Amino acid sequence: MNPSATDLWFLPLGGCGEIGMNLNLYGHNEQWLMVDCGVTFSKVQSIIQPTPAPQSNVKNDTINNSCRSADRLVTAKVVQYADPEFIVQRKDQLAGMVITHAHEDHVGAVPYIWPKLSCPLYTTAFTAEVLRRKLARERIAEPGPIIIVDSEQIQQIGPFRVQWIALTHSIPEPYGVLIETETGGVFHTADWKLDHQPVVGKPYDVDSYKQLAARGIRAVVCDSTNALTAGHSVSEGALQRGLNHWVGQAKGRVVVTCFSSNIARLRTICEVAAANERHVGLLGYSLQNMVGAARATGHWPDHINLADAFHLGYLPPQDVLLIATGSQGESNTALARLVAGTHKDIELTAGDTVIFSSRVIPGNEEDVERLLKRLGEQDILVVDASDTEWPVHASGHPCQQELQQLYQWIQPDIVIPVHGEADHMRVNADIAKAAGVRCTLTGSNGDLFRLGRQIAVRRQMVKTGRLCLYNRAGGQ
Repeated sequence: MNPSATDLWFLPLGGCGEIGMNLNLYGHNEQWLMVDCGVTFSKVQSIIQPTPAPQSNVKNDTINNSCRSADRLVTAKVVQYADPEFIVQRKDQLAGMVITHAHEDHVGAVPYIWPKLSCPLYTTAFTAEVLRRKLARERIAEPGPIIIVDSEQIQQIGPFRVQWIALTHSIPEPYGVLIETETGGVFHTADWKLDHQPVVGKPYDVDSYKQLAARGIRAVVCDSTNALTAGHSVSEGALQRGLNHWVGQAKGRVVVTCFSSNIARLRTICEVAAANERHVGLLGYSLQNMVGAARATGHWPDHINLADAFHLGYLPPQDVLLIATGSQGESNTALARLVAGTHKDIELTAGDTVIFSSRVIPGNEEDVERLLKRLGEQDILVVDASDTEWPVHASGHPCQQELQQLYQWIQPDIVIPVHGEADHMRVNADIAKAAGVRCTLTGSNGDLFRLGRQIAVRRQMVKTGRLCLYNRAGGQ
């Protein structure tokens, strides 16, 4: 199964028909290009783990084997990534790997898949910094060169001419990629929204999209996450008013929980804390790691200082604001430990406030409800992003109005919705048709989309699946 010089193929191995676990392949002239390599997280579940053998200082220990045969149930977070077997078998034909941004569902599987491929990896400075930290934590040497790219830069990767197109999204340095071949060009959006005030990075540029129309784009492969939501997404810059309202009226400690990768949100929270004369601390490894990566790449201002959580425990509650991991109700995260009263530095008390500056990811509803119930039992005020007059959370994905606008600007021949379940992709396709796109193609992982002279979808041409990593719950 090799693409010819007249072929232009799109082959998703993960992320098509589902949200997360993105792994995409483009084929042309007997070579392949990989775009993104992410993970997804299943619901927390119980697995059997063997009990370790007891330790003894007695020489010639005669402890019976039955003492260590009693297995136990432990709580685990199941990390899954797309089975890369198809491209591993063709790694000599893989021209390179492109990572669009540093979210887990786009970069999280690189430490597990890249060593099997040993190809060049192309990405931006911030994403490269996050990736190197992941590799170091897993004690994995870089199996190939990491090539740093910048906005509007063009790289010739085998037969693919790849240009990075700046977007707005909920993380530093988000990009889509324009992939051009002798047969035609594809704009792969990855995750995006139209944000005129993204806080970190520049606002979206209408001209950059209209220029794609002038170049005659064959297809747009597009994010469908919020395709069921009418209107326009909330701007990241619009959140300061709502956050300031709740922090300003709080009498005790304030804890804000959000996604650790949203550096813009973290900066906004810190600005709100400063305006209300509160000292800020980070609770959770992933928050500290992301801020470290932001500092290293110039996305964290020097004037924003963070206090050690150990010291914040000694300050009056009304002087403290904490940013904590655990917005999805994961056990063993910072917020879960605060609620359980087991955090080593901080203890919540009645009258404190917890702000959920996040949305609930489908599948986590029960865990979040359980967490909210425990907070209520402790007389802690909860501010839910879904029930506030002024927004305290903004999605990083486009709603229906933004999808329509993008298609009208770019005017592609074909739209292929991805990054969504069946309903999301169907509605995205309907929006594209209403915007004047003459052809839409929907499918699922393993389908081969032929985008050359003959447009077609060949169903289940490649066997796909998931590989699992079992981690103790709450590894944030």
